Amino acid sequence: MPQIDPELVDLAVLTGWIDAQGLPGGPLEDVVPLAGGTQNVLLRFRRGGRDYVLRRGPKHLRARTNDVLRREARVLAALDGTDVPAPRLIAACPDETVMHGAVFYLMTPVEGFNASVALPELHQGDAGVRHEMGLNAARSLAALGAVDHEAVGLADFGKPEGFLERQVGRWTSELESYNTLDGYPGPDIPGLDKVASWLQDNRPATWRPGIMHGDYHLANLMYSFDGPRVAAIVDWEMCTIGDPLLDLGWLLATWPDQGDESAQLAGPLGAAGGLPTAAELVAAYGERAEAARGRDLSAITWYAVLACFKLGIVLEGTHARACAGMAPRETGDLLHSITLGLFRRAEAFIAG
Repeated sequence: MPQIDPELVDLAVLTGWIDAQGLPGGPLEDVVPLAGGTQNVLLRFRRGGRDYVLRRGPKHLRARTNDVLRREARVLAALDGTDVPAPRLIAACPDETVMHGAVFYLMTPVEGFNASVALPELHQGDAGVRHEMGLNAARSLAALGAVDHEAVGLADFGKPEGFLERQVGRWTSELESYNTLDGYPGPDIPGLDKVASWLQDNRPATWRPGIMHGDYHLANLMYSFDGPRVAAIVDWEMCTIGDPLLDLGWLLATWPDQGDESAQLAGPLGAAGGLPTAAELVAAYGERAEAARGRDLSAITWYAVLACFKLGIVLEGTHARACAGMAPRETGDLLHSITLGLFRRAEAFIAG
């Protein structure tokens, strides 16, 4: 058994807590740390014939980490019984006093791979499989968009009132906040003002609230080893109640295009190509009537532009911190180049 830092996961404490939940007993077996897309800690293990993955925050907890973990656990519990591909919650410990100040939860393991990290031989060698992988990314998102958030107990999970109206001001303020960082010369982003004005002038008049993943792109999907099926949507830490079409816009904003920097975000799958077009993704989403009903898919360009705007500003934050010596300069420069590509993409969306 590998050495597990007891300050992260105290296995004796974990064993006692599992016993108190009435879950199967016995020794902890096959304990293996997992690599994840975030700084959160993932630990897979087996006990009493059942497999688990534990998720908790990083060793040095950030201010909101525990609250985020509580929200994640609540969302995964709410999605149980739906056909949304996601890990299923087994049990959660919202009490910070149990595990050295950290909230944690147990979920079902995902048997799959991250296509932004590596492609198995089947998926690497078959463009038809990769094309279907892309369509399934949109279909899985439509399954989420079809869920009635009130019916699954998430009526109070977010603040959908004024959600679209808040977006441009919220992210413009975020960008302006970077100016307080010493060494950052300010944003040099061609098209910034044009994109912001277009978003304000073309905001959809009506929309239907629902569950938003909040960071929906290929790196947050796990695919089945034996085909193009999405095994699970992962990393729910940005989830809220908002406009689910922004998730679809996020998928379009980050969709690999061999002509710009965006392909880097999707790793091997982006490099392999053979993926559906943006129009095919929107059509695949629209096949799910419950997801599309009451949602204006003809306005999807607006959501894609907003996603480019928002993500570009988020990535510019790392560039600003790099200028201030708070992040690697090479990383900051790379993310700044992706920001510029996102704003070029936003202008291309606007131009049609």
